[in-house]
Amino acid sequence: MFITYEEFSRRADHVRADLAAACVAAGRDPQEVGLLAVTKTHPVAAVEYVARYGLPAVGENRVQEGIEKRAQTGAEVRWELIGHLQSNKARLAAAHFDRVQSVDSEKLLLLLDRAAGEAGRILPVLLQINAGRDPAKFGAELEDAPRLLDTALVQSHLRVEGLMTIAPLSDDASAAPRTFATLRELRDRLTGETGSPLRELSMGMSGDFAAAIAAGSTLVRIGTALFGSREPAA
Repeated sequence: MFITYEEFSRRADHVRADLAAACVAAGRDPQEVGLLAVTKTHPVAAVEYVARYGLPAVGENRVQEGIEKRAQTGAEVRWELIGHLQSNKARLAAAHFDRVQSVDSEKLLLLLDRAAGEAGRILPVLLQINAGRDPAKFGAELEDAPRLLDTALVQSHLRVEGLMTIAPLSDDASAAPRTFATLRELRDRLTGETGSPLRELSMGMSGDFAAAIAAGSTLVRIGTALFGSREPAA
């Protein structure tokens, strides 16, 4: 059975307090770090809880699941795609999501640009980088990031807002901090080379957000800490 709104609100208060504490510990202003509520595999009620509480956006992993939930609710939130995007779903993603965080190839950039153009919109995107060099994770390799950004910046219907990464699952406590620092350093280098601010650094989840904030994250993606364990995916 899914949690009640009261339980969600209690969890959200706790998460926000923890995020603020992590910011203070890192010498950062809590206003610099956004909270993306990850509603993937949870019922549409999760989206409605997010809107009622006042959080601005939800994150979904699967294109079809996000589309279906969006059709079922009038909740006023932004919809962000954070899961791997297959090229055959690019048109749907460009039409139904407010931002795509998981752009990891030049091919996908071209498909999204074309689809956004046909939809008459400018689609905000983040470039997903495999900053932890984890073979189990999606994302462009670090060496390919400059060319990927160059391609993204010349697309007329895309707006590149920053970078995204997922830390490896590892028993090595230094793996996540190292991954996050690598992404921040890459962002700083790419900004210096291109002049593109790449303001958004989407990194950190329920288990590692403190390390992400210490490294410069501007957006943490939180699911389990807000909603509990996920329901099995259909």
